[in-house]
Parts: sequence; C-alpha cells; structure tokens
Amino acid sequence: MDSQKEALQRIISTLASKNDEIQNFIYTLNHTLKGVQENSSNVLSELDEEFDSLYSILDDVKESMISSIKQEQARKSQELQSQLSQCNNALENSEELLEFATRSLDIKEPEEFSKAARQIKDRVTMASAFRLSLKPKVSDNMTHLMVDFSQERQMLQTLKFLPVPKAPEIDPVECLVADNSVTVAWRMPEEDSKIDHFMMEYRKTNFDGLPRVKDERCWEMIDNIKGTEYTLAGLKFDSKYMNFRVRACNKAVAGEYSDPVTLETKALNFSLDNSSSHLNLKVEDSCVEWDPTGGKGQESKIKGKENKGRSGTPSPKRTSVGSRPPAVRGSRDRFTGESYTVLGDTAIEGGQHYWEVKAQKDCKSYSVGVAYKTLGKFDQLGKTNTSWCIHVNSWLQNTFAAKHNNKVKALDVPVPEKIGVFCDFDGGQLSFYDAHSKQLLYSFKTKFTQPVLPGFMVWCGGLSLSTGMQVPSAVRTLQKSENGMTGSASSLNNVTQ
Repeated sequence: MDSQKEALQRIISTLASKNDEIQNFIYTLNHTLKGVQENSSNVLSELDEEFDSLYSILDDVKESMISSIKQEQARKSQELQSQLSQCNNALENSEELLEFATRSLDIKEPEEFSKAARQIKDRVTMASAFRLSLKPKVSDNMTHLMVDFSQERQMLQTLKFLPVPKAPEIDPVECLVADNSVTVAWRMPEEDSKIDHFMMEYRKTNFDGLPRVKDERCWEMIDNIKGTEYTLAGLKFDSKYMNFRVRACNKAVAGEYSDPVTLETKALNFSLDNSSSHLNLKVEDSCVEWDPTGGKGQESKIKGKENKGRSGTPSPKRTSVGSRPPAVRGSRDRFTGESYTVLGDTAIEGGQHYWEVKAQKDCKSYSVGVAYKTLGKFDQLGKTNTSWCIHVNSWLQNTFAAKHNNKVKALDVPVPEKIGVFCDFDGGQLSFYDAHSKQLLYSFKTKFTQPVLPGFMVWCGGLSLSTGMQVPSAVRTLQKSENGMTGSASSLNNVTQ
C-alpha cells in the first residue's frame, strides 16, 4: 500500500512537472506569436519608410533634372530670340536701304545722284546686315540632357533584404562556471567575414531546461564583444541557474539569437535572522551592528528574570542538543544576556558552502562560525559543544583564536581584512581563510550530526556579509591537498553527538 502511494506520488509529481513544462511552452509560443505580429508590423512600417525615402529621392532628382532641362530651354530660346530680333532689325534696315538705292537710280541730276550714291555707300558700310553672324549661336540639340536609367533599373531590381548573420552556437562543454564567474564560449556554424561583433544576453532563473518567458527577469545585455567567448566576473549567485544567448552582428543588422543554454550557478544564499538576534544588535539582511541602546525596554524586563543565566552555559530549557526538534526561523528564543549573537536564516544540511565576512575597522570583538539550531539563547559562539568559530578581540588586548566547546586555540597569523568560511557538512570540516590570499587560518574536523546555521557575534562594531558565492577554486585545491593537520588542534576537533 505504502509503496503504491509512493509510486503514485512520483507519477503525480512527474505529471505536474510535465504540465508546468507544457504550460510554459504554450506561454512561450503565444509570446513568440505576439512577437511575430509586432515585429512584422514594425518591419512593414520600416519598409514603407525606406521606400518613401527612396521615392522622395527620385522625386527630388526628377525635379532637379526637369529644372535643368527648362533652364537649358530658356537659355537657348533667349539666345535665339535675341539673334532673331537682331536679324529682323538688320533686315528691315537693309530693305529700306535697298529701296532708297533703287530710287536713287532714277535721279537725273548728276550732283544730286552723286550725293545720294555717297550716302548709300556710307550707309552700306555702317549697315548691321553686314556685321551679323548668320550662324545660330545655339543649336536645337538637347541630347546632352537625355537619360538612360537602365543600370539603375537593374540595380533597383536587385533590392533585397539585408544579409543577416546566422545564429551562433553556444558550446556548453566549453562554458565554465567557477569563482563566481561565468565564461560563455560559442562558434559560428560557418565562417562569415562580415561579422563585426557579438551581443550576449543573460538572466538569472531558478528553472532548469529551456528558458521561460513568464514571470522571469529581464535579459541583460553585453554588446560589442569582438571574440567568440566572454567572461562575466564578480557575480552573486543568488539563483540556481543562468540563461545565456548570443547573436552575431554585421555593420548593418543583428542576426538570430543562438539556442539559449542554461548553466547551473548554485551557491548558498542566506540573510541574517533578525527575529532571534540579540536586542543590542541592529540587523539587516547582510550586515549587523552593535547598538548599545537597542531594545532597552525589553532588556530591563529580561534582566530581572534571567540575569542569573549570563554564564556560558545553556539555559535550563536547552540542556542537550537532542532534547528538542531543530528550530526554524522565528520559532527560537531571542539571544540575550552576553550572547550578542545573530544566526543565518538558512540551515546547511549537506554539501560544501562558502561565505565571507568583513568587520568594520573599529570593531572591538566579533566571532564567525557555525552552530546547531539548538544553540541556547545565553550561549556564546565557541563556548559550547554545539558551535564552532574563530574569535577576534581588540579590546584591552589583541587575540585571534579558534573556539569550540569552551576550548581556545590561539592563532599565530594576522587577522585578515575579510574572512572566508568554508563548510563541508558531509566531510565534517569547517575551515577559515583569508578571503583575499586564500591562506588557511584554521580548520575544525568534526562530524556534524544536525543541520548547522552560520553564526555571528559582534560587540562594539559591525560585520558585513557576502553570500551567493561558490567555493573558490583555490579553496577546493587546498581542501584536496590538506591532510587535516594544517592549522588544526586535536583538542578542538571532536565529534559532537
């Protein structure tokens, strides 16, 4: 019966997953269909604009050519009209002179005839008819203004859509996710010498498989990539996966997107749990500050009832690790007394995880480590068998030490500006590093029997937290080579039951 129920539950889970996948695909198809309609409308509008621009240019050229023809017509007409007017005037004068000469032939008186003959001779000498050029100044030829658009017509007939680069192909094998960086590599399906650059788009998601459209973050873009790979560095891995897609661009247009790929970017993300932190701590998601005036009203009530419990021992209600179920956020008691503690809101139940902590420069005292959920509200980190930490103190005297079960191991290394915390839950190891140089500061070897929470103690100062980080490659390398003795003390490395 139970096995059948389990089998049915698996079938239900598979069907629900498949239904969700199909619904997402339907939404994607509808989104794509809408995109086709919108983009088709856009390119039709752009096509109209381009042809209207072309028509406008042709109209302008036509008007300019018509104007040139009319100007040439006017110029030649004016020249010929002027020459025609001059010829008409010359002809009229010549005809008058001819008539006068003809009449002079009938003069009988010699002296009068001689006078008329001299006048005629003088007038002939000065007559415009004999100074005229009888060749037209311009011809009627207009062939120099004729056109032949046969080549242009052929060119117009070759008009076509822009050559679009093919879609690149992302090679998942060549892609690398490491050290909170992602390197994406791709190639073109065939060589294209006209490609000028590439564009890469990415977004974070919590869904594996094909990228979704509904309820997803917007794509972010990296433009003008000259090579065929690109590295996004300094990322916060606050999602399980990232989608990537690439398109090639020539000088004119961008091509189709590549098939998207989904790369896993899992990392531990947690915030500080304000619901159970000490009232003298001002807590935000990723930072905590000592606040000596915080919650004074509540503290005065607590002190009267619980002042006797300000030792490093658990409260009476928390006498053993296994005496009660693990607490969840908001269900545990608030830290009080001298336990200026705040825990993370996400439990570690397996795997390898890494986060970093940076103290303010004026911070007098702080601890960084992990603790079981059952850490008592009066308990200080490192003073019980349910917590492990390194402690930094610069009040009165400077100390830097590893603490567990109220045992202390002094660390003979400088206190780094930022501390990296590596927790290998399954391997039973908690290691602390200089976050910049990755120098090992100390390692605890134990066996975690319950889920652990990141823990922080601060007094007179503040801490800032960095999560969403992968285990750095340098730390992984050190873990492989470490034999468990470096920076460890057997007195602190015990198995907690």
